[in-house]
Amino acid sequence: MSMVQRAVSTNYENVSTNSIYDYGDALTKSLLYFEAQRSGKLPPNQRVNWRGDSALRDGSDAHIDLTGGYYDSGDNMKFGFPMAFTTTMLAWSSIEMAPQLKAHKEYAHVLAALKWATDYLIKAHPSPNVLYGQVGEAKSDHACWMRPEDMTTPRTSYRIDAQHPGADLAGETAAALAAASLAFGPSNKAYAITLIRHAKQLFAFAKAHPGLYQNSIPNVGSFYSSSGYQDELLWAAAWIHRATNDQTYLNYLTQASSSGGPRTVFSWDDKFLGAQVLMAKLALEGRVKSYGKIAEFKSMAEQFICNCAQKGSNNVKKTPGGLLWFLPWNNLQYTSTASFVLSAYSKYLIEAKSSIKCPHGVLQASDLLNLARAQVNYILGSNPRKMSYMVGVGTNYPKKPHHRAASIVSIIKSRALVTCSGGFSQWFNNPAPNPNVLTGAVVGGPDRNDAFVDTRTDFQHCEPATVTVAPLVGVLAAIA
Repeated sequence: MSMVQRAVSTNYENVSTNSIYDYGDALTKSLLYFEAQRSGKLPPNQRVNWRGDSALRDGSDAHIDLTGGYYDSGDNMKFGFPMAFTTTMLAWSSIEMAPQLKAHKEYAHVLAALKWATDYLIKAHPSPNVLYGQVGEAKSDHACWMRPEDMTTPRTSYRIDAQHPGADLAGETAAALAAASLAFGPSNKAYAITLIRHAKQLFAFAKAHPGLYQNSIPNVGSFYSSSGYQDELLWAAAWIHRATNDQTYLNYLTQASSSGGPRTVFSWDDKFLGAQVLMAKLALEGRVKSYGKIAEFKSMAEQFICNCAQKGSNNVKKTPGGLLWFLPWNNLQYTSTASFVLSAYSKYLIEAKSSIKCPHGVLQASDLLNLARAQVNYILGSNPRKMSYMVGVGTNYPKKPHHRAASIVSIIKSRALVTCSGGFSQWFNNPAPNPNVLTGAVVGGPDRNDAFVDTRTDFQHCEPATVTVAPLVGVLAAIA
């Protein structure tokens, strides 16, 4: 966008750790966001009351119930690959930060957000070697601007199976369900057992039938193509091992041909770092000896952390205002996952009474948490634009996020059908703020020079996504 004004380059990263921000409030709002993303029949305790029931016939074309789950970002699609990663990160947040979540009375809301996803993923896995990975026809969905409650676009169901494999999709879903089994274990043992059974089946399916899922579901190709499946298999094995303590899964990790090497991002498409961190945790706890492949995993995890802390050999770039900068499209999703890794690893270091020796200095647990806090501070307003990139926090936040449901009058207020093209003319191109506040959503964020323009048309910077908020739930709990 040519209107982008270059922001003043002031360094905001050294904001006092006695923050001016109410992290507890941001945590509460981040969980409200997931309620706004719900697909299916809404529950009686739904708090986001401008949303209504939607997509109640999902799966009917395949004679299966695929209602529920989450809409992906600002569209009305259910993409299984990023939804499963969202699920894994919500579960990881709830496991590592359980005491803090309970202290802020948000633990039940995290589990509710998590179960909305896992209930769907279980339905999407009707037999061991079948997994539905998408609902909705991506191109026609993106060609319409409609509320989910009255969309008329095709709700085609797409699946992988033994003849049409997708080891990445099956592996990530296995990781999600295994992580969730740990989250639900203390409160719902029977459900946890169901989750781990599905996780093991999906891991076996992924191992036995390698391949990229977009080759089996070409419709997803230009939206969420996977770059490989080895990372998902390692990530799934790490989570199933953590959930079951079954040596088989640890053997899979220690005998892997690669640890993934040094990573530059942690995301819905690249989980190597996640597996590396989980293996490093085992080493720090002394549950496995830190040599060979385990030492390699740990070294790679710590290299990434050193690079984030600017003490590595290939440091992550920062914007002039201090934001960790990874990639131009929705950079905040990468900042969010990196901040989660810093928060979780900080906890592991405290428990192990350990530190990280970087090429250019030593990092203590407190350094990691301070860096995560500085990133959250930037997101919540300590930046050159003094803007909160989380909707509903403060007063200066994006008023026009690229989001169909939020940008069109609520069906609760007006039941008049908003047509595919009418949505564009009446709402998408409307210069006014969105009629519904998408509380807790985090937009893609500023560019590498800290510049940001609040405009609905800029989906690269103004579209929120579930993959961004899920890890932030854990970070906010850690620092609240």
